[in-house]
Amino acid sequence: MSAYILRRVFSMIPVLLIVSMIAFGLLYVLPGDPAVAILGDSAGNQQTYQALRHDLGLDQPIHIQYLSWLGRVLHGDLGKSIRTNEAVGTVLMNRAPISIYLGAAGLLVGLALGLSVAIISALRPGSRIDSLGTVLAMGGVAIPSFWQALLLVYVFAVLLRWVPPSGFTSPFLDPLLSAKMLVLPAIVLGTHSAAVIMRQGRSALMEVLEQDYITTARAKGLADRSVVSSHALKNAMIPIITVIGLQVGTLVSGAAITETVFAIPGVGRAAVDAIFFRDYPLLQGAVLMLTLAVLIANLLTDVTYAYLDPRIRYR
Repeated sequence: MSAYILRRVFSMIPVLLIVSMIAFGLLYVLPGDPAVAILGDSAGNQQTYQALRHDLGLDQPIHIQYLSWLGRVLHGDLGKSIRTNEAVGTVLMNRAPISIYLGAAGLLVGLALGLSVAIISALRPGSRIDSLGTVLAMGGVAIPSFWQALLLVYVFAVLLRWVPPSGFTSPFLDPLLSAKMLVLPAIVLGTHSAAVIMRQGRSALMEVLEQDYITTARAKGLADRSVVSSHALKNAMIPIITVIGLQVGTLVSGAAITETVFAIPGVGRAAVDAIFFRDYPLLQGAVLMLTLAVLIANLLTDVTYAYLDPRIRYR
């Protein structure tokens, strides 16, 4: 297993290098000039402007700039935020636990809803529950996250006043208020994942439930609950885990929208703010951190494959 994990870790290196090039290229893709963004009203002074460009290395060839920036990144130096002058690494590390907290809640909602409906639909194909689950899955995929977020805020926060409309409170400070503030963002973040997990889980379970060993288990008198939990679900988990691993990327990309709508100070919100304020170092750091999160999630997915099916790691 350790050799398999090492191979997967080494395969992540080329991806990180390509993403680092893309992140560095944001400096030239986004409109504006970093030196102008830093100087503000003082950018009209050409002497000061040229001196700052020299200090930032912007007057050097692009490949020299990239190698210099990559060297600093490998040493843990992501630069300083143009807007706040804070170290980018410090800003992102302070915001990362909030994004992990929100992402874990969204994934939990997706798993709870998706797997529950998938199992019920697979056991009763063609029933009203199956049809309702199909409609909900199609709606969960089709509805835009920002529109769903605004609708939930209007209904449950403005009209019914059951939960706060936005904001974030640490669970260590006030667990109850933190849970209330997390309900709507977690639902928005987990709805799309639940829909995809439901459709894939239903198909995988229905395929497994048609196997001969499932018929034998039922012939022995086992209840449907025991058949699903003890025999069918584990053998159907490979495609389901594939979808779950892919949904982590969806959760990461959706977090930027969700955190912005609900004013949650996570990494996604930091990336959106960096775009608006032309904060290039912060945006580059956020892109690298979000990419690393997706790669780690894919690594954990592959390790879970190898645990469930030893043939994968032997190959």
